[in-house]
Parts: sequence; C-alpha cells; structure tokens
Amino acid sequence: MSINPETFQAEEIEKGIYWVGAIDWELSDFHGYSTGRGTTYNAYLIVDEKITLIDTVKAPFRDQMLSRISSVLEPSRIDYIVSNHSEMDHTGSLPQTIAMVQPEKVIASAMGKKALQEHFGLGDKVSVAPQGETVSLGRRKLSFLETRMLHWPDSMFSFIAEEGILFSQDGFGMHLASEERFADQIEDWILNYEAAKYFANILLPYAPQVLKLLEKVEAAGLSFRMILPDHGPVWRKDPEQIIKLYAKWARQEPTSKAVIIYDTMWGSTALMARAIGEGLAAGGAKPSLLPLKKTDRSEAATEILTAGALLVGSPTMNNQIFPTLADVMTYLRGLKPANLVGAAFGSYGWSGESVKILEEILGAMKAEMVEEGLKVKYVPTPADLENCRRLGGAIASRLPGFGEAV
Repeated sequence: MSINPETFQAEEIEKGIYWVGAIDWELSDFHGYSTGRGTTYNAYLIVDEKITLIDTVKAPFRDQMLSRISSVLEPSRIDYIVSNHSEMDHTGSLPQTIAMVQPEKVIASAMGKKALQEHFGLGDKVSVAPQGETVSLGRRKLSFLETRMLHWPDSMFSFIAEEGILFSQDGFGMHLASEERFADQIEDWILNYEAAKYFANILLPYAPQVLKLLEKVEAAGLSFRMILPDHGPVWRKDPEQIIKLYAKWARQEPTSKAVIIYDTMWGSTALMARAIGEGLAAGGAKPSLLPLKKTDRSEAATEILTAGALLVGSPTMNNQIFPTLADVMTYLRGLKPANLVGAAFGSYGWSGESVKILEEILGAMKAEMVEEGLKVKYVPTPADLENCRRLGGAIASRLPGFGEAV
C-alpha cells in the first residue's frame, strides 16, 4: 500500500461497522449520466469474530480503501468479503484485495459469482450467498436477498435483520461526493434532487422490479433502521423516507407537470415551445421547458420522473431530428418512463420529417399521443402560435388537476 494509513481514516457508522470507502470529487459523467457533484464508492467493514468487508471500491481508489481499513485493523485480518454488485465501480479493486487479504470466503449472489468469473476469473474463489439462511459473523448474523436487475442481474442486498441494518448496493443511493456520511447532514434540496436523479437515470427501467422487491420486503416483515448504500450518504434517521420515495417513483403516477424538451435552429421551434407552455399553464398544468442548449440528458430524465406529459420539439435537419434530440430521445427511450401523455412539434424548411420521427419515438415509449403533431414551415405565424397554445391546453386537459383553481 502506497498511502500512509493515517491519511485516510475509517468512519464508524454504527458500533463495530465502519465506512471504509472513497470520495471521488472529480467524477463528472457516469456512462452518460452527468454527475456534477461527484460520487462516493462506499465499502463497509464489520468488526466481529469474523471480520467482514462489504463491497470494495473502483480500482484507482483501492489504496484509499485499504488506508481506511488499516486505521481500524490490519487488512489481512479480514475473514469474509461480500460482493453485493459486480459492476466495476464496486469490484475494480476486488481481485487485488482478495490477493492481499486471502479471505476465508468471498460471497456473492449466483449471478454475481458468474459475473466475477467473467470479469476477473474469480469464479473458483467465490461462494454463493445462501438465500433464506444466515452467515454468522459472531455477535451479528448476515442475511442475503437477491435483487436481480436492480440494476444488474447479479445485484444483492445484505442485511443484519436483528439490528435493521441494510447494505443496499446501488439501491437507495445517489452520486454525491461529500465529507458528510449521513443523509441528515446534507441539505434537503440537494439530497432529494440527487436521489431522484439517481433513480431516474439508473433504476427507472426497472421500476416494476422495484415495486416487487418492496412488496417482497414488506411480506417478509423486514424493516430497516439504517440503510447503507454503495453510493452517497447513509440513511440513519427515518430511512423509511427514501423507501417511500422509491415506491412513489416506481409507480410513476402522472402529475400535472408537463416537460417540454426542444432544440432550435433559428428560433422557430423555441417560439413554438414557449407558446405551448403558455397553453399548458392556462390549462392548469405546470410546464417545465428544457432547451437542450443548456439541459443535460440526465437532467431531462430527472424532470420526467415526476411528470405527466412529455412534449418534444425539433427542427428538421438533413431529413432527421436535430442531433441533440436524437441523443436525448435515445437515452430516454432506454429508461422506459411510463404513464406519459405525449406530443411532438417542430419547424422545417422544405421536408419536415422531424415531427413524424419524434412521434414514432414517443410511440415506442408507449406515450399516449393526444393528437397529431404540429409542423410549422420556417417561421410560425400568429395562427400557428395559437395552435401551439391550443395544443398545450389539450395536453393540460389530460393531466391530473385539470379544471381545478390555479
């Protein structure tokens, strides 16, 4: 280890349970998801008769993790390593850690064992976590629950049922670099936004599985006093708040918010977007205009998480939609947002394919199309803008709260 053990210190989360992860202040992009506030790679050390490391960290941060472990005990004393998720931001340092520590057991889900073999050739070193049974650590007992496709096939929860402590891998996490280890130490608006952004950009495609998992946890009578995710802060005060938010986000119940995503070449499509927004507001909806000249794809996904409608506007360029729309719509289609009312609009010069292309994408996303999209040649006339306003009103009439006083 090239870092002095005194440089990076462990932080005690609960008596005998330490955070030994790493803070990545520089991360700005996580496979297309903007992470302007960086992230953490969380690993946890349980000190008991069997000393256990829950997850590891991204490869460049291995020495930081080992430094933190060394501030508590010699890493060679670790008996068990649990890999809840085999994505490389949590297993990049796993092979070297295994080689250094030589643990009695490395524990992963059945799919995790397969993934670790395919990633690193570690299959023969990995034991499959016993489902429905416990592994004794001494005073504490560790249980496991497969959470397939949240958000990889190998995903698994580990928990200490008697103390209500859940190690939730990527579930209930967020990309947020911070020296504060606990959610209650962070400003609510940052916490809520980053948690929603994480769900929208990582877990939204698996919303049905999230609901099934929450039902499974409830049916098993499990309750958690503390949730320790692999990214972001630990939930120690009222962790039920993030569980309730996950249930809400996974249901994707429509709201009165209407998101308008657009780009423009010479201002015509932007003018249409503003007129549509006026119609939405007049109809009692809450328009959220997202010009792609200043809106990142992952910010758009976050807005859509709590929306009831998605309207998309693009000029026609080379018989196609504008490049920024192609990027965002490909990304959103993969995230599979549900229960949205949809519409397309745009300006054109001589061919005008953009609206049809956008309608096809919205259809593939299973958005409920209100009416045929609006196309304007060159510059919108007053009559065109009135049609845009009318379209906004038609969308508003399909959203919750229509007709209520605003």
